Amino acid sequence: MEKNITLAHGAGGKQTSMLIDEVFKTHFSNPLLTADDAAILQIDSGKIAFSTDGFIVSPFEFPGGNIGKLSICGTVNDLACMGAKPLYLTCAFVIEEGFPLTILEKIASSMEKTAKETGVKIVAGDTKVAGKGQIDNIFITTSGVGQLAEGISLSGSKACVGDAVIVTGDIGRHGCSILLSREDFGIETSIKSDCAPLWGAVEKMLEVTKTLHVIRDATRGGVGTVLYEIANQSNVGICLDSKEIPVSGEVAGVCGMLGLEPLYLACEGRLVVFAPMDEAEQIVKTLRQLPYSKEAAVIGEVTSEMPGRVVMKTEIGAKTLLPEPGGELLPRIC
Repeated sequence: MEKNITLAHGAGGKQTSMLIDEVFKTHFSNPLLTADDAAILQIDSGKIAFSTDGFIVSPFEFPGGNIGKLSICGTVNDLACMGAKPLYLTCAFVIEEGFPLTILEKIASSMEKTAKETGVKIVAGDTKVAGKGQIDNIFITTSGVGQLAEGISLSGSKACVGDAVIVTGDIGRHGCSILLSREDFGIETSIKSDCAPLWGAVEKMLEVTKTLHVIRDATRGGVGTVLYEIANQSNVGICLDSKEIPVSGEVAGVCGMLGLEPLYLACEGRLVVFAPMDEAEQIVKTLRQLPYSKEAAVIGEVTSEMPGRVVMKTEIGAKTLLPEPGGELLPRIC
């Protein structure tokens, strides 16, 4: 008989201890994992980055990942975008009564695997069980601490005229994967989410240059939304070249059928990078040698024209204003 989560698993007694021991300690075990109220951690001299993020993705399993993998990648990538090496994570689970324990263990296993790949340690956590129907299956919140690389200062307000705009791979995979998993469009594809931990890519870029200006992960709202945020924060214009934007044939096909723009579909394994144009070629060359950024490309440049706006140069050479993002194209994608 399949075991499911019960309210007793969240009551703090014997069943809670069993859940922690049999699922979470099994997958998150390391010398710093604590049963106390807070972990005691060693931080070297310098600055740290600290971030937190909640994950309520629907469905909680999707091609290319699940909510567990996503919860590690999301916070690791937020730290990486500030130039910080991820060191420690905490995680909080809110689980619906009746949720299968076998699936919870699969989610925890994905978290374990992704954390090990990144080199980050899960050091503390919390578990709550909600009554049947109070939440949708499982929600996870992760918080993370990272060590800031020396001499690095990244911000959405630091894009400079003349900067290259780089993406680290083909765009729109995560949003497309979630959409097709959730809705029955009768479209058969092999599209998988690009969900991936990206500190490795940032670390290699920092070995090439210390003059990176902006790094952002293109999650909700996709690359298009990120570009508009940066254009406004830095009070600059951005001009994109449509021919250079990497989009897989399958994602392009789905977007064509459903009337979607890949630039506004979420990514969970892609970075948008602003760096001096004369260093862009070496950055892209470096990224293409890594597993999650083989299709890295320069897709545009920062200009002084039309501050706060993003312009697209079409394949025939004309320029058109990219629409400003509005509303939620697809809710609960992370």
